[in-house]
This record gives sequence, structure tokens and C-alpha cells, in this order.
Amino acid sequence: MSKQTAYIVLFRGVGGATQLPVKTLRAVLSDAGFANVATYINSGNAVLSSPMTGEEVTAKVAVLVREKMDFHKSVLVAGLEEWEELVAQNPYPQAVEEPTKLHAFLMERAPEAERVAALQEKTTGTETFAIRGRALYLHTPDGMGRSLFAPKIEPTLKVAMTARNWRSVLALRDMAAAI
Repeated sequence: MSKQTAYIVLFRGVGGATQLPVKTLRAVLSDAGFANVATYINSGNAVLSSPMTGEEVTAKVAVLVREKMDFHKSVLVAGLEEWEELVAQNPYPQAVEEPTKLHAFLMERAPEAERVAALQEKTTGTETFAIRGRALYLHTPDGMGRSLFAPKIEPTLKVAMTARNWRSVLALRDMAAAI
């Protein structure tokens, strides 16, 4: 049997009008041959294992949820090793005590330098961000709900992405590590 890799699968834009029922999602992914499928809260998070590459998992999951669940938004996938690196490279260790004020965005790819410079010019108030590869870390001391900066990130960087608070980041790491 070929080696299985644990993956974290994030669905962009779940919540509000866009739902992705987790029971159905688990069934769709399991029926497609993914192993150890589990979901975390009802907001577009799954872990699974597969011998495929991350790119192959991304493509297959995107097709499955589009065809079987009518979900047409970006799917972002990180292997456990990449996710552990994302956790280890957190530039805001002082913020982990308030996990709802620290967010990690998984981006489709690392953004272009001029886009990052443009984003830097838009930072406001107490918020700060840092980019490590295809991860963007956002510290919002006043809370994400009040952030005027957060909505500017994706349109400025021009890269598909999705964010999770630090509590979710750690929970997904632990779930994937348990596979």
C-alpha cells in the first residue's frame, strides 16, 4: 500500500448563505476513496488522508464538492507537515492566549511582492500581519469582527485564500496528526 499523507482541507466562504453540510461532506469524501475523513465545526474544515499529492487532493475535492454538493468556491489544501510549519512559524506568539484574535490565512500561493507592499500600505489601527510562504498571519487585538483591514487582504493580494482563528488552526493540526 502506498504511503498515506494527512491533509487539512479548507473550504472558502462557508457560512451564512453558503452551507456545506458536514455529514454529507464526510460521505462524499469517504465514498471517493479518501481515508480517515473527519470534519471540524460546521464551517468548511476537513481532514483526510490520501496517497495523492496536495495538488491532486485539491483538484479532486474541488470537483467532488462542485458535482455532488453544488459548492463552487475555492478549496485550499495543506499537508500536515506544511500545517505544522504554519503553526511553528507564527510571528505572534504573544497572541496565542487570545486565539480568536489571531488568524492564519491559507493562500493558494505566495503573493507577489508588489501586492504585499500594497497591502502593507493599507494596515490600520492596531492590526498587524506577516506572510510566511503561502500563510498570512493576522493579529487583530481589537477583534476580527471590528477589522476594517481584514476585508482588504484578499482583493489587495489577488490570491484565493481562507482564514481560520488560532483555535481552529491548532484543532485541525491535532486532528490531522491523529490520523
